[in-house]
Amino acid sequence: MTSDQPWFEQDSFWHTFEAFLFGEERFAMSVEQCDQFLALTGVGSGAAVLDLCCGPGRHSLELARRGFKVTGVDRTRAYLDRAREAAAQESLDIEFVQEDMRIFCRPAAFDLALNLFTSFGYSDDPRDDERVLTHLCESLRPGGVLVMKLMGKEVLARIFKSSNWSREEDGTLFLEERTLGGDWERMRNTWTLVRDGQVSEHRFDHRLFSAAELKGLLLAAGFREAAAYGSLTGDPYDQTAKRLVITARK
Repeated sequence: MTSDQPWFEQDSFWHTFEAFLFGEERFAMSVEQCDQFLALTGVGSGAAVLDLCCGPGRHSLELARRGFKVTGVDRTRAYLDRAREAAAQESLDIEFVQEDMRIFCRPAAFDLALNLFTSFGYSDDPRDDERVLTHLCESLRPGGVLVMKLMGKEVLARIFKSSNWSREEDGTLFLEERTLGGDWERMRNTWTLVRDGQVSEHRFDHRLFSAAELKGLLLAAGFREAAAYGSLTGDPYDQTAKRLVITARK
């Protein structure tokens, strides 16, 4: 990987922080999260589901266990290899596709689409965000629904911390540093790992959206309605919201 590549196209980032992004605790949370977004959308077992930016497949695996027909899409080969291995161990029939989220589109193929864990707004070009949402809309069947979960501007304004750090059981130190740029347009992050005397540092940033901004983009992309919630359980998106959850129906 060369230094002029966008951070999200550098496998070194995803490899270095895999244990922090997709540890056992994250996988365990997927069971409850699936319960929540399925109740929120009313999508029944047997439906076709697109898990866009699926990572190592934590939601894809759980949905397949419940009888859904799942397609997981991600750009990181190592994550997909991990997901395929886990699916094979349980004899789960899941299609995993290595593709950039800005490119993947399968017209009228899915009843439910997922984009979770702040997996949106990576590119510097706003047209890429518009392209992703348009492709998601096109990939859904009429009446299909999209669920997005990310950090909204309103929530971030309430809980923002410029830095925090943690120590893992093996002694690894993990430092997260944050700044805001572009009149609240983007959040810039520096993550640093100190392990066995070795220091790994990665910088990345992503676009920030208010509920109104993201709903407007979804409607412009072709969705006929969009609603904002403060959690996957459907809590109001108000001053107590934990995350920005958006559902959009085609």
